[in-house]
Amino acid sequence: MSAIYKALNKRSESKHTAKRVNRQRVLLMTSRGVTYRHRHLVQDLFSLLPHAKKEPKLDHKKRLYELNEIAELYNCNNVMYFEAKKHQDLYLWISKPPNGPSLKFHVQNMHTLDELNFTGNCLKGSRPILSFDKAFDDGEAQFQLLKELFIHVFGVPPLARKSKPFIDHVMSFSIVDGKVWIRNFQIAETEELKENEEAATIDDSILKDLTLVEIGPRVVLTLITVLEGSFGGPKIYENKEYVSPNVVRAQQKQLEAEAAANRSKATLDRKIKIRDQVLEADPLDNEVLFKNG
Repeated sequence: MSAIYKALNKRSESKHTAKRVNRQRVLLMTSRGVTYRHRHLVQDLFSLLPHAKKEPKLDHKKRLYELNEIAELYNCNNVMYFEAKKHQDLYLWISKPPNGPSLKFHVQNMHTLDELNFTGNCLKGSRPILSFDKAFDDGEAQFQLLKELFIHVFGVPPLARKSKPFIDHVMSFSIVDGKVWIRNFQIAETEELKENEEAATIDDSILKDLTLVEIGPRVVLTLITVLEGSFGGPKIYENKEYVSPNVVRAQQKQLEAEAAANRSKATLDRKIKIRDQVLEADPLDNEVLFKNG
C-alpha cells in the first residue's frame, strides 16, 4: 500500500508542478486569384512563423466553414486565410476554430521582403518579441481582442517543432488612425554585448546601445468586422468608418467621368463661341464693292 501511495503521490506532485505548454499552431491558406505580391507576402509570413503549416489554395470563397475542418485535420487552433478579390484587393481572416471568434481585415500598403530590400536579417525559425502599442490596452474592446489573437498567431511557442531557441527580432504592432501597422525589426547587438553574453549581469549602458534594423515585411490592416463564431455566426463588431475599395474606385471613376464631361462641354462651348464671334461682311467694304470689278 505504501508503494502505491508513493506512486500516486508522485503523480499528483508531477501534475501540480507541470508547466503550462503553449500549443499554438497556425494554418496559412489563400484563395484563388491571389497575385504574385500576395503570394510573396504569405511566403514571408510563413518563414517568420515556424509553428505555421501551409495548405494549398481554397477553391470556394463562400463556404469558408470548410476551413474549420481543414484546421482540425492539420491539428491547428489558429487560421490565417488570405482572400483575394478582383485580383487586386486582399482580405485577411484570423480565426480560432472551432468556436471562434473571427476577425476580417483589409490588407493595405503591403511590402514584401524582396521589395523593401532592407539590411536587417534574422535567423529562420527564431522566436520574436511582440511589441504592442499602448492603445491596444487603453483603447476600445476590439483592440484588446486583436492583441490576444495576435499573441496566439504571431507568438511562436518555445517548444515548436521548427523553432530555434533564439530571440533576435521584434514584431511591432501599432495603431495609427484606427489601422494596425505591423513591422518587423532585427535586434542589432554591439560587439561589446556579444563579448559579455556569458556574463551573469550586463550593464544597462551596454543595453542602451542596442539598435533595431528593419527587416520586413510591412503590412497595414484595417479591421472590418468581428464574428462570434469561426468564419460565421452573429456579428459582434463592425467598423462604421471602413470604406470598401469598390466604393473608392467607383467614386474615382465618377470624378474622372465628370472631368471628361466638363472637358467635352468646354470644347463645345469654345467652338460655339468662336462661331458666334465671326464678323459679318461690311456692305461698304472694298472687297464687296469691287468684287465684280
